[in-house]
Amino acid sequence: MKEKAEAMVLASFVADSLALGVHWIYDVEEIDRRFGRVEQLLAPAAGSYHSSRQRGEFTHYGDQVMVLLESVAARSGFDPDDFAQRWKALFKNYDGYVDHATQGTLKNFSAGKSPAESGAPSSDFAGAARIAPLAFFYGNDLEQLVRSARMQTVMTHKHPEVIRDAEFLARVVFRVLAGERPTAAMESVRDEFFGKTPIAEAVTEGIASASADTRQTILKFGQSCNTRGALPSFVHLVARYEDDLKEALIENVMAGGDSAARGLAAGMILGAHLGPGAVPEEWLASLKRRGHIMELLETIDRSA
Repeated sequence: MKEKAEAMVLASFVADSLALGVHWIYDVEEIDRRFGRVEQLLAPAAGSYHSSRQRGEFTHYGDQVMVLLESVAARSGFDPDDFAQRWKALFKNYDGYVDHATQGTLKNFSAGKSPAESGAPSSDFAGAARIAPLAFFYGNDLEQLVRSARMQTVMTHKHPEVIRDAEFLARVVFRVLAGERPTAAMESVRDEFFGKTPIAEAVTEGIASASADTRQTILKFGQSCNTRGALPSFVHLVARYEDDLKEALIENVMAGGDSAARGLAAGMILGAHLGPGAVPEEWLASLKRRGHIMELLETIDRSA
């Protein structure tokens, strides 16, 4: 399980980095024309949202996952106050893109609100997709994993659907780490915990689309940050490419839009399912903070 848990975290990070070069380009023909098939980590183009970043670095989502991983390693578990302090320090003189959820959260922190109250009312799926470090630490403790996944989300995204997304992802990845196949895990969690909710609808639609073309499917569901489109798109990626992490992450990027958030979640689930051999070594070799990530995982492993 340890190797799969490490692959889960690495795959989530590398999915974000793979998306970096074309993140938030919604015109898939533009991606084809300017970049071709994105099979390697790329540097963002000048004038893009992430133009200050280099090949192998992260979007602002991945940077927040790194802060969470550092916090979990330092505190031997999830400490919302420590995470909040590190998160605020990240954005104090941040040279990357600062999205609306982050701006709203920083404003709330400045007004004296606690991590439980600071979240912006953002419906962006990214707030739920950052949880791979928590799954690594709490892979044998479902209650704590669900609790911490919800809490880390609340800090920046105080939107009920996004908070439920975090719980859904936590419950699914817990089952996948224990050996359940991802599609079966998504169905089981849907049926047992989410009943007649938007999550249940998203899971059903996403799984039903597993044989369809990925670009057309994600275009239909919605390429944007909003969870209403991002969640069924994530489910589609996992169901369609259940045994091919590389293809899942490439096709995710080629579908355009908010590929970084979808990738964080899909990489996490498929990495937990398929293990280290599924993550291309050439991608990992290009990941600038790979060594730091592995050091932090080793620190967590020693403290667990």
